[in-house]
Amino acid sequence: MERAGGAGGAPGGSPGAATRATLMFAPPMSHPTTPRASHIGRVRVIGVIDLRAGLAVHARGGKRDMYQPVRSRLVSPAQAGDASALARAYRDRAQVAEIYVADLDAIGDATGQPQDLDGILSAGLPVMVDAGTATVPAAQRVLALGATRVVVGLETLATFGDLGAIIGSAGPPAVVFSLDLRDGRPVTPAGAPFGGDTPMILAERAVSAGAQSILVLDLGRVGRASGPDLTLFARMRDTLPGIELLAGGGVRDAADVAELAAAGVDGVLAGTALHEGRDLAQGG
Repeated sequence: MERAGGAGGAPGGSPGAATRATLMFAPPMSHPTTPRASHIGRVRVIGVIDLRAGLAVHARGGKRDMYQPVRSRLVSPAQAGDASALARAYRDRAQVAEIYVADLDAIGDATGQPQDLDGILSAGLPVMVDAGTATVPAAQRVLALGATRVVVGLETLATFGDLGAIIGSAGPPAVVFSLDLRDGRPVTPAGAPFGGDTPMILAERAVSAGAQSILVLDLGRVGRASGPDLTLFARMRDTLPGIELLAGGGVRDAADVAELAAAGVDGVLAGTALHEGRDLAQGG
């Protein structure tokens, strides 16, 4: 189902060839850094908060209408769904490096305003936010709320030209491209010119548009004990050696984290494993 062309592609040839040539001859780019760094080996752990109507909800399998307020071992039962309390618990108990926020209301309506982040930001950790951002003004709104980085998701992206414009406005270190998948298949808007592209081609298009950070987020694996797709990550690292590579969906324990590290991943999103009290550093 691969097809050439589409917005954001490299002119006069495949995006993959142009991207590989660029990365082979350019010096390695510096990855975005965080003031606080909780690492397992060299892998950064990123706590997940999915927001709906102001509550932190527990994502499972990408079926957003069924998400319920988070009940986590990191917080008391009375704090179920309390995003601010969860952010503080991520900082104090899980000691994560940063926080990833998915604003589900904004993702479902990309024209809407992102939710307030003050409670989450009060934990003092860097925060990256996916609020369905697909335009420069929308990215500016998210960053104005205090987010360290804005996530531009494939699910809501119209063209890779739009991704390039956001990166040009905010700067590459402030933008993360989310390669949204469902059970390994790209999640794209209806009628998108890149709707038939493979995950690898989509990642290469993002890098050609200026992306330095790619989050591979498999919604079908979120909240399930399925494990990550290690083959995909190893291939992506081999093809795109200079990017910051983040993994989301299916991380169960320290063994998964170690295997992702071996595949070349720089950071992992963790939600369910932390809520269940697993020690990702020791495989608890």
